[in-house]
Amino acid sequence: MAEQDFAKAVEDGLKLLKRVYLGKERREVAPPKPPPLMERSPSWYLPSAPMVYAVISDPRVVDNPDIPSYQPYVHGMYDPPALIPLQMMGINLEVDCYVDTAVILVSGTWRVHCVMGSRSCDCRIAVPMGDQGSILGVEVDTPTKSYSTILIGDKESKGLGKIARPEGGGFLKPHIFTLTIPQIDGGTNISIKLRWSQKLSYNEGLFSLTVPFRFPEYVTPAIKKISKKERIQLNVNSTLAMGILCKATSHPLKEIGRRVGEFNFLYEAEILKWSNTDFSFSYSVSSDNIFGGILLQSPSLYDYDRRDLFCFYLFPGSQLSRKVFRKEVVFVVDISDSMQGSPLESTKNAISAALCKLSPEDSFNIIAFSSETFQFSTSMELASKEAIERATEWINTKSTVGGGTNLFIPLEKAAEMLSNTRGSIPMIFLVTDGSVEDERNICHWVKKRLTNQGSLCPAIHTFGIGSFCNHYFLRMLAMIGRGEYVAACDLDSVEVQMKKLFRKGLSTVLANITIDAFDDHKEIEVYYSRIPDLSLESPLTICGRYQGSFPDSVKVKGILGDLSSFIMDLKIQRAKDVPLDRVFARQQIDLLTARTWFSENKQLEEKVAKLSMLTCNISEYTRMVLLEKNKIVQAAKHSGTSKKKGDPHKIVVSEPPEMILLQSLSVGFGDPIATAENIRPGSQEPKLPEVAEIFIKSTSNCCGQIWKRCCCMCCIHCCSKMNTQCATTLTQLCTALACIGCLDCCSKLCCPSQDDR
Repeated sequence: MAEQDFAKAVEDGLKLLKRVYLGKERREVAPPKPPPLMERSPSWYLPSAPMVYAVISDPRVVDNPDIPSYQPYVHGMYDPPALIPLQMMGINLEVDCYVDTAVILVSGTWRVHCVMGSRSCDCRIAVPMGDQGSILGVEVDTPTKSYSTILIGDKESKGLGKIARPEGGGFLKPHIFTLTIPQIDGGTNISIKLRWSQKLSYNEGLFSLTVPFRFPEYVTPAIKKISKKERIQLNVNSTLAMGILCKATSHPLKEIGRRVGEFNFLYEAEILKWSNTDFSFSYSVSSDNIFGGILLQSPSLYDYDRRDLFCFYLFPGSQLSRKVFRKEVVFVVDISDSMQGSPLESTKNAISAALCKLSPEDSFNIIAFSSETFQFSTSMELASKEAIERATEWINTKSTVGGGTNLFIPLEKAAEMLSNTRGSIPMIFLVTDGSVEDERNICHWVKKRLTNQGSLCPAIHTFGIGSFCNHYFLRMLAMIGRGEYVAACDLDSVEVQMKKLFRKGLSTVLANITIDAFDDHKEIEVYYSRIPDLSLESPLTICGRYQGSFPDSVKVKGILGDLSSFIMDLKIQRAKDVPLDRVFARQQIDLLTARTWFSENKQLEEKVAKLSMLTCNISEYTRMVLLEKNKIVQAAKHSGTSKKKGDPHKIVVSEPPEMILLQSLSVGFGDPIATAENIRPGSQEPKLPEVAEIFIKSTSNCCGQIWKRCCCMCCIHCCSKMNTQCATTLTQLCTALACIGCLDCCSKLCCPSQDDR
């Protein structure tokens, strides 16, 4: 469901909620009045905290399950269904911060307060996540059933017969995960646990964390007497530096524990209404200069790889007076027809902002490409005020151009322009929304060219827009070019994310980083092809595996902004209470998937799948499954003859859980066909569920013509909701009609000849 449709469904649900009589002790809660339609943001009514909604197709089921009331009869059904936000009875947020990653656990209880006690409805969970969020799992508990998500391999998923509809689970936006739990009775209390990971932001030695935690007023229980408890626990285990200082927090946290490199905070209170502020927290790792080290850890008991783990980290420090590199920058920008509209406008704005950040001694150029290539200048231009104004005017006049996406030629031109760089750091920023046929050849060519070019060869930073580009090709290209890769699958975030990439690349403080142990030790596996440059905007963390003993002394080397040499001994220590395998699982999966795509190695593919299932992180080679378990409540046995009031009951699982396969949640490896047809990101029609596809493909050509002439998209979507048995029956019926001689009749009715007319 598109975000606009979701917001409209919530708006319908809030209107429908007015039918529910809440009793005399109710607390009046007026839904927020939406702005005028022309001024309304697409994000209006999107979740800003973990939420649960009742999915209502039939408005007749809407009523207070405790106090039934007279309801006027309602004609018609909601299609798509309305979404009524459920009342939240309690919420518990637990945050564990390790190195540059936070692992979030939200536990809460919601009540189906808007459906009759004798009726049931689906309930949709929405989980908004913070920066680079990755969903790890959902657990749901009701009095009669329990649900949980797991990941299984692609091969195992082929044999599952029950497949969820698209709305059953997926991403509403790249940072909002949704999951539908089927048929919950009215009046039921639902206990839910949500887990995800997200990145900590870093700036000038300061780590910051923001967790979506703004609950709308209408999820607060309407009955005043109901107890409402809100609890937040924060645990920070940096293991990086001795000096850690708490800076700011959004909620009144109380310190409950502190050790070297570790501290714990707690907030717990009875409240009148839920938090209307995101939970935010920041702390500093005190150091003015570049510092780093290596963390070592043995594999966990269930780890598929029995080798030890290591994590190399390098922090830029907070010394702003440090000299940055003189830069030579080439922006390589896709202007094919698919970039038309907001993607290209956002790109222009981001490039204009980046040009203004260049110093007068820096130089730059811009190359725009589709099937042809256009250059701002035939050579590199000094970043004078006049040159920047001309470049801004030039890029603003560029509009999209039809034809294909030829990526090799502009990259070759950019590399040629930067081939004779002296006394500065060369870098290429590549922006595209498409996928091309020769991507592996491009990677091989870039790898060979950079190897032959020697020290201070161009750093390649890549930016992917939408779902049609091959994000793993762009990641691999950045890995080879010791650069950064960033994606914006959501068009609204293109400009913000692109500016972040440009700032990070342009603030490089240490380049050509090497670690002697990685080159000399054959038993050490590093997932990066080349170590990326260090930026003032972000620390550098690299994980890997090793066998045997790790070297006792390790040195890191590089080139500083003034072109002087940098060398430093790294501190080596055992990681205590830091699950490195889970903290860096997302990084490992993404890097290994890029290597798997590049090498087409099946063993690497299996390795990624195992890592994905072990750490519960989504990958290209696994699928998410919803497990549904039925419960049987049995009375506890007693030695006496009578049963005491309040005796506990034993809940047991009656049978093996049912497995429901969700739609694919991964981004895929690009779509060259959509790129060749210049389909714009976000404009594609949603893929029909498998039942509808089977029905359409199984009908004969003549019946296909009847289908096209007699049915609209509404009918197709209607058929997509039928079950497999119904689709099979209709398919057999159409086939039987064709076999008994109906084919000729249908062809005359649907495709009349000129004589018949």
